Amino acid sequence: MADAQASLGSRITTALKNNNSDIFVAVGVIFVVMMLIVPLPTFLLDLLMSVNLVLSVMILLITLYTKRALDFSIFPTLLLVQTIFGIALNVSSTRLILSNGAEFNGKIVTGFATFVVGTSGTEGLVIGLIIFIVLIAVQFIVITKGATRVAEVAARFTLDSLPGKQMAIEAEYNSGAITEEEARTKKADLQKEADFYGAMDGASKFVSGNVKIGILMTVINIVGGLVVGMVIHGEPASSAVTNYIRFAIGDGLVSQFPALFVSTATGLIVTRAISDGTFGQDITTQFGAQGQIYWVGSAFLFILGVLPGFPWYILVPLSGLLFFVGLKLRNRDTNAKKYSDVEAEAAEQSQKEPTEIAPIVPIDQLSIELGYGLIPLVDKDHGAELLERITRIRRESALELGLVVPRIRIVDNMRLEPAEYCIKLKGVEVGKAVIRSGLYLAINPGIADDEIQGEATVDPTFGLPAKWITESDRDKAERLGYTVVDSPSIIATHLTEVIKKHAYEMLGRQEVQKIIDSLKTEYSAVIDEVTKLMGIGEIQKILQGLLVEQVSIRNMVPILETIADYAGITKDTTFLIEKVRQALSRQICIQYADEDKLMRVITISPEIERIIGESKIETANGVMAALEPEIQRRWITSVANTVHNAENAGFFPIILCSEAVRALVRASLKRDFPGIVVLSVPEVVSNVNIDQIGEISFVENKSEQEVNQ
Repeated sequence: MADAQASLGSRITTALKNNNSDIFVAVGVIFVVMMLIVPLPTFLLDLLMSVNLVLSVMILLITLYTKRALDFSIFPTLLLVQTIFGIALNVSSTRLILSNGAEFNGKIVTGFATFVVGTSGTEGLVIGLIIFIVLIAVQFIVITKGATRVAEVAARFTLDSLPGKQMAIEAEYNSGAITEEEARTKKADLQKEADFYGAMDGASKFVSGNVKIGILMTVINIVGGLVVGMVIHGEPASSAVTNYIRFAIGDGLVSQFPALFVSTATGLIVTRAISDGTFGQDITTQFGAQGQIYWVGSAFLFILGVLPGFPWYILVPLSGLLFFVGLKLRNRDTNAKKYSDVEAEAAEQSQKEPTEIAPIVPIDQLSIELGYGLIPLVDKDHGAELLERITRIRRESALELGLVVPRIRIVDNMRLEPAEYCIKLKGVEVGKAVIRSGLYLAINPGIADDEIQGEATVDPTFGLPAKWITESDRDKAERLGYTVVDSPSIIATHLTEVIKKHAYEMLGRQEVQKIIDSLKTEYSAVIDEVTKLMGIGEIQKILQGLLVEQVSIRNMVPILETIADYAGITKDTTFLIEKVRQALSRQICIQYADEDKLMRVITISPEIERIIGESKIETANGVMAALEPEIQRRWITSVANTVHNAENAGFFPIILCSEAVRALVRASLKRDFPGIVVLSVPEVVSNVNIDQIGEISFVENKSEQEVNQ
């Protein structure tokens, strides 16, 4: 209870702090805008001018110590607020100067004016005016114009490079070099960077506008002051010129000094886009990279110092200082080289030692190699359709099979044909095909009404007859019953089937351990019991046995509970797989039943079941059906005929048999019918109806042979 109260109090305090800061900023911005209208007393004007000066210095210092532009992301907005603040102060000071005339006693303005102009009369005014004009010219022509141009170029190049950088992040993510969270963070930083430089492109115009308005306000102070002083206040011409020009110079300096700091900060933040450290760190690193240049500079200063008329007492000491700096840098480089040589010698010696083990080059679990003609499929500028489909495939595989597919690395392979792709599993090719660019693949699923013009080929995924057609023939092919797919769909479908077919190979012991660790928190009792009875490798074999027959392992808790129930009786993997399948019976039946919960099956005659059961042998890879060659031939022929009849009738073939022989039936058909579905009677749940559409029998096969004869 006390912890809850403390946590609640902490949250309330944080909320109040956040609200206070928001309120403070809102009031401050409104106050700055109101300063343009409401007159300010002299004391408050001095205070706010001091605040403006300190704020501009702080902005410059923060810019110098900032490593990345995004670390000071509020700079464009702050630039706008500071510009309006400076203009408001300028308006307020102008109002006080014109209204008070010679009696104006603003300490900040008069202080700047006295420091620059002095008290030497007309000469001081001329010098002060010249200094002010030079300061304005430097800021307007050099700093502000340069910073504005750099901001424009940085914004344009940042936006132009955005697609390429995003594609590079996608490639890193698909290759497994970074996690999904890291990819998301990098993409967000890229977008923020583009937004920042886009905002700086517009915000830099505030700086140039501030300089222009400063010049205008100075002219207004001089001309308006002379008019008000001599006409309204009745001051003598000499006194009016002295006072109002001095006030105008002081007021201009007070407004332009902060603007100079801010414009310098603007130039710094947009010119250091490629830096990885602070400005001071970059200077130290880059000015200290070469020691020889300081010796050249030292020699130049020494020669210049001995020439007649030059101040040798300044140049010669500076020459000695540069020589000393160059000597220190050379000693540093020499020591660093010695250290690197020692490290290289130690590394070479360690490689010669017989006990050293060579590093293992990692192999990608799953990768797609593309010919250069297929690169646009993963290019952001062309939509990157394949990247999006691969991300969707990984997500769907996790939901359908319960297996998180490893990141799929996409690489270009110049050894492939331009329009060829290759799918590799653990570095070994498992699928390959050539795609005709700009054409569609029309696949005949067996129900097409008529032939269509096109280049004959074969569907790379299922081996069905197909044709390459143009986009103009696409509608016609679909009306005739063809399945028409584009290039990204061909690769995506092929990849999906490869994942389903080889899912069990991607499930290693490490993946099983991760699954178990993820369940420990909520299902600790189940995990503790099953890990005491079975090792990780034994659990892996059971899960692989399920994935081989496309049974999802997503519902992991019932799987582990079933293993725990029967592992104390036997460690036979085949037996445990059957029991787990029965525990997942509802999931399996829903997978193969239609919308009316009707499952059409092919049964096996009792005679064949008996023969298969009696042929059972135990091997290191599980149980096998060791049928005699003649019986095996008749068995395969009978299955082929029955399955063919079912497919011709439009049904998906499912073999239903007894629990005792299900694993043997599946093992005997694995080579000839790798995708056949074999269920046992206990796997059929009560709310699913069975419709027998055929029976596998030697008798029927024999009668068919007699009829043919």
